Amino acid sequence: MSILKTSDKNEIIQLFENQFNEKAESVEMLPGSGSYREYCRIRSAERTVIGAFNADVKENTAFLSFTNHFKKSGVPVPGVFAVSADLKKYLLEDLGDVTLFDYLSATREKEGFSENIIEEYRKVLHELPKIQILAGKELDYSVSYPRAAFDKQSMMWDLNYFKYYFLKLAKIQFDEQALEDDYQAFCSYLLSADSDFFLYRDFQSRNVMLKKGEVYFIDYQGGRRGALQYDLASLLYDGKADIPQSIRQQLFDFYVAELKKYITVDDAGFAAYFKGFVLIRIMQAMGAYGFRGFYEKKEHFLKSIPFALKNLEFLLSDLNLPVELPELVNVLKELTQSDFLKEIGRSKSNLTVEITSFSFKKGYPGDISGNGGGHVFDCRALNNPGRYPELANFTGKDIEIQDFLEQKSEIGVFLNGVKTIVEQSVKVYLEREFTHLSVSFGCTGGRHRSVYSAEKIAGYLRNNYPVNVVLKHRELQ
Repeated sequence: MSILKTSDKNEIIQLFENQFNEKAESVEMLPGSGSYREYCRIRSAERTVIGAFNADVKENTAFLSFTNHFKKSGVPVPGVFAVSADLKKYLLEDLGDVTLFDYLSATREKEGFSENIIEEYRKVLHELPKIQILAGKELDYSVSYPRAAFDKQSMMWDLNYFKYYFLKLAKIQFDEQALEDDYQAFCSYLLSADSDFFLYRDFQSRNVMLKKGEVYFIDYQGGRRGALQYDLASLLYDGKADIPQSIRQQLFDFYVAELKKYITVDDAGFAAYFKGFVLIRIMQAMGAYGFRGFYEKKEHFLKSIPFALKNLEFLLSDLNLPVELPELVNVLKELTQSDFLKEIGRSKSNLTVEITSFSFKKGYPGDISGNGGGHVFDCRALNNPGRYPELANFTGKDIEIQDFLEQKSEIGVFLNGVKTIVEQSVKVYLEREFTHLSVSFGCTGGRHRSVYSAEKIAGYLRNNYPVNVVLKHRELQ
């Protein structure tokens, strides 16, 4: 979980109250991600906004400048309400909690990789050429950070990131000079692609928000000039999204058709460069997994490695780049055959976290493990949507109940406390190799507050810990 200094938190609250002339009634810290930025949700009687803190002023300058330009260009991005004098704190439009990855994960459990998921990806790919081409015009690239273009220096940073934080830590042997020679040749090839476009840099499913049937884009502060293929590669080969190859091809074809509405496209040339940019994007991502997982010991980043290896294996089966990269290809093949990495792929713990929503009227959930332990959280102190006739027939899975709880209850404060307690148990249970933990949420009817809470905690644990999550809504079954 994010930990924001009290002084910074107070300054964000003051920024909110000065901007809107309203009292901040609650501040909910939001889960951390792969960055060092920290976010909170601030609520008053009239509105909710997102407060952001980032000590990196240059990165903030890029984000705020790009946001202003994108807004004027009609790109769906969050509005900026206020910025602190030191440029380290700012207030953003609240786009909710549902990312494209969240939607994909929840829908896939029920429907597989269904047409509903594909349609959301089409919405994203419909917007992507507008961002790259139309919004990319007249953009002030001088504020780009750390580079104004995805140039040779940027590429070498990514490739060496992969070498030092993945290859070496994954115990893969290689000829350093031969690999360096291949890096130079690979960069020269990629730089021959047309690159006078906006490159989002981290265009993946966790950086797309879904709200009221529309898509919105966040976390583009690393944007710069670059080739069109890179962002498409980032989205379609997004590791944990695990898009089936046949659907990848459908979405690739859809994007190219959209792209042709703006520019002339050489299909064969575009596809050839695409493979190269998929390769460097996978290597960049693996460097991040290695740094966060092997080096910083954040185990949930290691969970993405099997997906990256699967993508890499598929790519190597038909790479056919017009440049010889013998040492690099050999190293990548060794990665896909590494027993060490395969073991990581199997290293999901034996800990099962059973999360249950229930009604106190019908008694506590049964203990299937026999150890009698775990946590039971009482949601009844929260405002009850079941008391409102227009909401009674919905459940905590429905957007109507979610909006009600997020806007008219202290559900965020409640769940932050729950996360602190549950995470403590999960970490200890993993260390001691326990096999079962129960977490239950009770409310009056077992249909609204408890269901919402169970869903949120289940999603949080799935995304942050190597545990098996079993989610049950007793009164909905």
